Amino acid sequence: MDFMTGEWLGRLVGVLVVNLILSGDNAVVIAMAARSLEGANRRRAIIWGAAGAVILRLVFAAVITFLLVIPFLQVVGGLLLIWIAWRLIHDSEPEEGKIEAGQSAWQAIRIIIVADAVMSLDNVIALVQAARIGGEVSTSLLVIGLATTIPLVVFGAAILTSLLDRFPVLVYVGAGLLVYLAVEMFFSDVFLHHYLEPYASIEWIVGIAAAALFTAVAWLWTRRQKEAH
Repeated sequence: MDFMTGEWLGRLVGVLVVNLILSGDNAVVIAMAARSLEGANRRRAIIWGAAGAVILRLVFAAVITFLLVIPFLQVVGGLLLIWIAWRLIHDSEPEEGKIEAGQSAWQAIRIIIVADAVMSLDNVIALVQAARIGGEVSTSLLVIGLATTIPLVVFGAAILTSLLDRFPVLVYVGAGLLVYLAVEMFFSDVFLHHYLEPYASIEWIVGIAAAALFTAVAWLWTRRQKEAH
């Protein structure tokens, strides 16, 4: 796959946006698990915890790339992306009581890795789909996505939180992107591809329409929930 092509650069932007949005929860988990540490121990827990989380994502990515050739599995993956988008909008606030505080650097690292392993499977599905070019996963894009996880998780939590507080619309933009990627997964599924292939030329239209519909429904639902309270 040639680097620096228009499609590759477009996909790179998608990978970085997805990674930026989905790394927020992981950054919060790291901060909460290491909150009882100070100084060098806190920095050590954050750095090594994030590094271990990236290794786990790499393992998940290798497994998912292999499994996504199974019929209907990409449909399940697409539905999971839609669930992630919904959670991103309506369930983004972490429950502090569910995250144990680390009493030592290594204990905090273990907590971070375990928590990230639980959260990262759906994140990797999003990254794998965002890194697809021509129906195949671009190794270079996937590696970039995984590599940028560390700085995004370690340094991005405060920035992302302030941006989302200042520009709440970014949450809906990220959720819409995930729904668009979910539609691509439906079209790429080994089984459904045979039935959807005649409509491949309008895949992007279906994706945009689905993303717009999802964000509109989510916005209306959120607004009504706020009015009810």
